[in-house]
Amino acid sequence: EGLRLHLSSSSSTGYKCVRADRSRYQAAHSVGGRVVYLGGWYRTAVEAAVVYARAVGEYQPPAPPTVATEAEGLRLHLSSSSSTGYKGVFADR
Repeated sequence: EGLRLHLSSSSSTGYKCVRADRSRYQAAHSVGGRVVYLGGWYRTAVEAAVVYARAVGEYQPPAPPTVATEAEGLRLHLSSSSSTGYKGVFADR
């Protein structure tokens, strides 16, 4: 789907803005200083994290189909945070 889930090492669920209550999960987002709960309760933390990612509009295009690590004898630096898949390479919009 191209969504970037927000991981969190400080959250017990592993995801930012996702909380657990027994065996169910809820996503929340802060809007204008107020907490807004997104939807209802979800069966998994991943489901709630997807709802949060959709709400904050985080879209990350899918990785290029073929990622080369070497070209013309040069070592290419891969990047998971770049939409092109390479460090220092940007798409002209």
